[in-house]
Amino acid sequence: MTRVVITGMGAITPVGNDVNTFWENMKAGESGAGPISIFDASDYGIRIACEVKDFNPADWMDKREARRVSRCTQFAIATTRQALADANFEVTPDNSKRVGVVINSGGGGLSTMEEATQKLLESGPRAVSPFLITAIMLNAVSSMVSIELGTMGPVVSSALACASGSYALLEAYHLIKRGEADLIISGGTEAAISPVIFASFARMGALSADNDLAKNASRPFDKDRNGFVFGEGAAVFILESEEHAKARGARIYGEILGGSLTADGHHVTAPKPDASGTSEAIRRAIAYSGKSPDDVGAVFAHATSTPLGDAAETLAIKQVFGERAYQVPVTATKSQVGHMLGAAGAVSVLAAVKTMQDGIICPTINYQTPDPECDLDYVPNEARPENIDLALVHAFGFGGHNVVVAVGKYSENGKNGKS
Repeated sequence: MTRVVITGMGAITPVGNDVNTFWENMKAGESGAGPISIFDASDYGIRIACEVKDFNPADWMDKREARRVSRCTQFAIATTRQALADANFEVTPDNSKRVGVVINSGGGGLSTMEEATQKLLESGPRAVSPFLITAIMLNAVSSMVSIELGTMGPVVSSALACASGSYALLEAYHLIKRGEADLIISGGTEAAISPVIFASFARMGALSADNDLAKNASRPFDKDRNGFVFGEGAAVFILESEEHAKARGARIYGEILGGSLTADGHHVTAPKPDASGTSEAIRRAIAYSGKSPDDVGAVFAHATSTPLGDAAETLAIKQVFGERAYQVPVTATKSQVGHMLGAAGAVSVLAAVKTMQDGIICPTINYQTPDPECDLDYVPNEARPENIDLALVHAFGFGGHNVVVAVGKYSENGKNGKS
């Protein structure tokens, strides 16, 4: 039975542009939120976001190529290079046919399309780049990473809105399980902080308007939560079959135990009030991993800091775990990095792996006022020592997507889900 292990990791986030910086700041409860600098938001009612700081694409790729791709692709290439270096793996002509890429994004090059439209309106057709289409196409991220590295295995892109990054890992997992690749570069990326997209989210009422309290604005599960803080960034992993990783002497951080995908079939943005679609995804992920609810050591929640979403997720956890729900730590990475849309689930998987590695679970910051509907253990405000062997990572997306990934601490005699 093929086991799928994690041998390398990379991160570009609002709290750090490498895995170690990201994790140290997550443990410290740092917030990546602040005033928007990517565009002039002075006329906007909402003027805060969790931006990536001090990112220079030329540190990771040729300057000319960097200008021809979107920001989210730049993030993907940077995190891929980090992850490959971490895994001590190089793509070569000899191994390229067995190396794949599955990196997803919820919005892809939407912000690049917006910039091009503005140029068209201001300066006419000749101002539009001939590389626009290849920068914004849905498969651009995975394809450009593949081209940059010369991989010749499966290259897949799919979009499940804010669950895209989590689903990428499940897609890669199944490709390796089916024997279609020995190693897959997989994760999520997003860079959609731009005027039109931001304005639409604001008009939707999804964003927190606490401009003067930026670092406290994202407060999942708190009674006074009032929307998410927009984020951006990427997290990428090197996934391998256990056999391939061992044969090359790779260090193994953990393993993907599988997961599940369900739909609410209810509303394009709102969760189903009875949480039945979400709870079904959680149950299936646990069952697929060959475990029971009693084995789950922590939940890395989707937890966007919206009134309906956090309450529905809490209800789903209670439906699955019963009374034990009150003993399972539930943490919300978005309290620190904001909602990174298609990269959100991948970043939470990164936090889960680091938790298992270090025995410390990062906190849900800004939790001050308990909500009777949200009454679980949310690891409030301070990191906590927590030795866990199995974590669930939740990711839910517009359109009713529910994706749950089961991540396990690696052991020689462990079991990797169903064959």
